[in-house]
Amino acid sequence: MSWQSYVDTNLVGTGLVSVAAIAGHDGSIWANTAGFNVTADEVKKLLAGFADPGPLRASGLFINGEKYLVLKADDRSIYGKKGTGGVVTVKTAQSILVGLYNEKIQPGQCANVVEKLADYLIETGY
Repeated sequence: MSWQSYVDTNLVGTGLVSVAAIAGHDGSIWANTAGFNVTADEVKKLLAGFADPGPLRASGLFINGEKYLVLKADDRSIYGKKGTGGVVTVKTAQSILVGLYNEKIQPGQCANVVEKLADYLIETGY
């Protein structure tokens, strides 16, 4: 399965993730929803936040140029909120999954979908 298929089918295709991206730890974008442009700099800051969430908690998490208030941050997952929507990010061995939800999607539903795909990728070595 291609990385784009994971975004289109396993994330956005569930109806529980609005837009999504999968990036490598080097900041390269492996796949994303059209028009959802996570930058390499955003990915690198996000990756640093898994090791030390302090700066993200202090100044916010930026994804696709939008600022999110960090709600949860640990060495696996970082969750953020902006208005009635938010972001769920999960780090695997080689990638970072980013899923956004809007006001029509419950945060827990989005988190469940992104976390389950991360579990699968971790099991397969990614």
